[in-house]
Amino acid sequence: MLVTNEIIDGGIRHSSITSHSIGVGELTALLKAIDREAPSTAYRSAVVDDNVLGLATASGRSWRFQTLRRLYILRPDSVLFRALRDLWGDAPEAQPLLAGLCALATDTVFRATAQQITSTTTGELVAAADFAEAVEASFPAVYATSTMSTITAKAYASWQQTGHLGRASKGVKRRIRASCEPAAVAYALMLGFLQGIRGKLLFETLWAKVLDRPTSHLLNVASDASQRGLLELRQAGGVVDVSFNALLRPLHGDGQGGPL
Repeated sequence: MLVTNEIIDGGIRHSSITSHSIGVGELTALLKAIDREAPSTAYRSAVVDDNVLGLATASGRSWRFQTLRRLYILRPDSVLFRALRDLWGDAPEAQPLLAGLCALATDTVFRATAQQITSTTTGELVAAADFAEAVEASFPAVYATSTMSTITAKAYASWQQTGHLGRASKGVKRRIRASCEPAAVAYALMLGFLQGIRGKLLFETLWAKVLDRPTSHLLNVASDASQRGLLELRQAGGVVDVSFNALLRPLHGDGQGGPL
């Protein structure tokens, strides 16, 4: 039986962007350095002992490993991380959004900032401070001004890493449309599926909205993903059925604990 509580409830504060961005480049370097079948201990060893991320101090390496582990779990007995690794090699263009989707699932403060992204359109200017209202709405009176400033800066950098914001010009970034590849669509639909959502409603979740495409386009990309074996899509008479036989195959674990 699959354990589906890896997507942390939005009412719970669980975050790494109070100190770091989601680190798409760092995750890319880490996954490149470690075999897909490696145990969870290999990820810590790579960051802390082998310093594959090139960090200056032992304490910095240890802390960055902890924040990356909160974001990406980094364990083969995790549904979310195993699926991320399964899809990671499908297309390099999908990797930033794959990382962003996983981080949204595990980091509730980062997830709160998604409202600012999904409510803006291509070409609009977005400032770091624009994320503060969304965070405050989800976690009222929780963060001091200095911490909120860090959160908004790290969220700002993170959404640029996922491909939703362009480079800064005069202190602001322009909203751009993220690359939407079959692997990212498969992962986004899987996240909704793990929450108990089925059928065409899978294309209306937060995860789907972050893909930056209308439902009609997402259905086409999902069809491509189905042809690649990333998911199973069936459409007949207006009824849509999506399943994930490969991505959600039974977990066997690596002996390091449960799936969260």
